[in-house]
Amino acid sequence: MDKLVRNFFERDTIVVAKELLGKILVHEVDGKKIAGKIVETEAYLGIEDKAAHSYGGRRTKRVEVMYGEAGFSYVFVIYGMHFCFNVVTREKGVPQAVLIRALEPCYGIDSICHNRFKKPYEKLTKTQIKNLTNGPGKLCSALSISKSLNGEDLCGETLYIEEGNNAFEIVTSKRIGIDYAEEYKDKPWRFYIKDNANVSVK
Repeated sequence: MDKLVRNFFERDTIVVAKELLGKILVHEVDGKKIAGKIVETEAYLGIEDKAAHSYGGRRTKRVEVMYGEAGFSYVFVIYGMHFCFNVVTREKGVPQAVLIRALEPCYGIDSICHNRFKKPYEKLTKTQIKNLTNGPGKLCSALSISKSLNGEDLCGETLYIEEGNNAFEIVTSKRIGIDYAEEYKDKPWRFYIKDNANVSVK
């Protein structure tokens, strides 16, 4: 399938967040493709958004990649141990991004299972299968996405996004886990594929 090109990402962040649903996130590791269909996203609208790391124009070493070109990865750590993968959007100087919250495993299922649980698929419990990629930290673990991939060009050859399909209904809701963001915690900027079993929170 064709890879997404730069101008896909250089658009309104809400539009990109919706249109990333159904696309395929790919990480090539040692010549092997590990991938999952994007089934849940959240938009973070930068300087105006009290839930965004760049709120108010905050510009630290951690968030600098968001001020750069669209189509690059922003990977950060939560709770000191879990990684979160984001796609930088908009034009240079506008620090906005889309958080990828959940995937449906597509390729490299053996690698995904080993990365998450150090077991082959056939030895996983139903609960483990359900929890392979249904959350931002889980999908990063499954696809071997770490802080070393912060600032990676998503139009390159290592970590990229391919075309998928859009034969589904999109559900819109409030974002998850941002109660500190005052009135912005209620913004309807989370999107997911209706009835997909891999969505993190229904």
